[in-house]
Amino acid sequence: MSIDTNHLERALRVIPMGKKNWLFSWTELGAKHIGIVQSLLATCRLHDINPYDYFVDVLQRVGQHPASLVHQLTPRIWKQMFAANPLRSDLHDLGARRTDAGC
Repeated sequence: MSIDTNHLERALRVIPMGKKNWLFSWTELGAKHIGIVQSLLATCRLHDINPYDYFVDVLQRVGQHPASLVHQLTPRIWKQMFAANPLRSDLHDLGARRTDAGC
């Protein structure tokens, strides 16, 4: 059995496609943060996680989550622990009402 990383390379293909946009990250720290977010997005897709649901939940949860358990907020473990009942934003309910009204 040969080891390959083709699935990872395909998942990260969107990064070079936005290369011109990444020129405007202003600082090295900004570029690093773009890389972190892109990595989280690719990992969510790899684990069949809706990135919007993941980010909304984690951004609400991170302030009250113990720092010693921060690994639980990585996409793979988050899916096991929190994906069945993610925290939602107030906009989620607003969007559901618009869908129900047939807008």
